[in-house]
Amino acid sequence: MKKFVIVLPLLILLVGCKQETYKIKSGKHNSGIHFAPHTTNGLLFSAKFDDSAIYQTQNPTNQADINKLYGFSDCMSKHQENSARIGWRWYNNELQILGYTYADGNRHHKLITSAPLNEYFEASIIISGYEYQFKVNNETVYLPRGCNKEVGVAYRLFPYFGGDETAPHDIKIKIVNSGKKIKFKRSFDNWS
Repeated sequence: MKKFVIVLPLLILLVGCKQETYKIKSGKHNSGIHFAPHTTNGLLFSAKFDDSAIYQTQNPTNQADINKLYGFSDCMSKHQENSARIGWRWYNNELQILGYTYADGNRHHKLITSAPLNEYFEASIIISGYEYQFKVNNETVYLPRGCNKEVGVAYRLFPYFGGDETAPHDIKIKIVNSGKKIKFKRSFDNWS
């Protein structure tokens, strides 16, 4: 019964939402060329990794590199200048989920939580003045933002593997974008 209570809200979120499967092929950094504008104050989605998220880098020091799951550019600039993304990596025998930003060209990251394989987790990135709020399931972290203005012209950022190395084998990721317009009102519980 407890499992049903947990799964039901996720099923409700998935109904009417578009699920995309992204495949980063062996030897590649991304799953193809994708473009989507982004004009809201945040992003709310669910994601699921299967066993293909388990990998070993050729250079052991690259194992700590952060791959990118989903996010957006910000401050009317390129994403390596200003952006916010949920990152991921297979590190210490677990799937780690991180907040990952560029703020005025400076990279920042912070571990949010670990996630089980083959199960959806809910994630959000919310703009709040000079910072971003990252939430995965019930864990929240904050990272710096490079400006304090509305989103303006921006674009979505899709799954990317690396760092220095490309994907060592095919990696499959499912993302369900909620489609909700997010407006931040100083508390995560108050978005609409």
